[in-house]
Amino acid sequence: MDQRIIDLYDDFTHGDMSRRTFLDRLRGLAGSAAAAAALVPLLENNYAQAAIVAANDARLVTERIAYDSPKGKINGYLARAKAKGKRPVVLVIHENRGLNPHLEDVARRYALEGYLGYAVDLLSLVGGTPASEDDARALHPKMNQDDAVAALVAAVSFLKKHPESTGKVGAVGFCFGGLMVNRLAASSQELDAGVAYYGRQVPAAQVPNIRAPLMLHYADKDDGVNAGIEAYEAALKANNKRYVKHVYPGTQHAFNNDLGAAR
Repeated sequence: MDQRIIDLYDDFTHGDMSRRTFLDRLRGLAGSAAAAAALVPLLENNYAQAAIVAANDARLVTERIAYDSPKGKINGYLARAKAKGKRPVVLVIHENRGLNPHLEDVARRYALEGYLGYAVDLLSLVGGTPASEDDARALHPKMNQDDAVAALVAAVSFLKKHPESTGKVGAVGFCFGGLMVNRLAASSQELDAGVAYYGRQVPAAQVPNIRAPLMLHYADKDDGVNAGIEAYEAALKANNKRYVKHVYPGTQHAFNNDLGAAR
């Protein structure tokens, strides 16, 4: 697919571009309204087709669990294997569209690997994730990111004390969630590990506060995010932080989100 089309979709999903403007520009790049209409399903998420672990998988127990944070009640989705027992926890942090079926699926994937998978809904800070992806994307900028970090710090503490938790809590996040993993690592003294997928970085001044080891995944074609890698890596090295970095040749931003065929 033409890189300009993928870049246009990224601008649409990460900015304040209206759907009408996006479709008008897509039509211009594609050459016709019919060609643009054929491209839209390849770009947009298809929750029904992309689930790796079914919501009703008989091997799992899932439930909606809320916890208290300094910024109010935060909702989330917990997945675990049916057999009770203590497990380490993976805190799953969403993209800029809130807690949607894809992130719930990611939590179930971790549950099948032997973890408690907890997908948090940070849009709880502004009323909760709406059903419409466009509405969720429009709501996202109204959420205060500092409040989101405070909510995540509280999530780590909450999950450490969960009756089926071993007390070990790692976080994985995607896009906005990747940024939040980096910010959480610089804000929580309790986080045991952080995995950030194509997440923007924290300023060098915050790096000394990081205690958890980090795994950083980046796309090859992701100029906005990748512009900060060099300075972040230099600060991590200067402060003797434990991290590994992976950049995957030929990949686009959001490559781990398997809902869109263009990725």
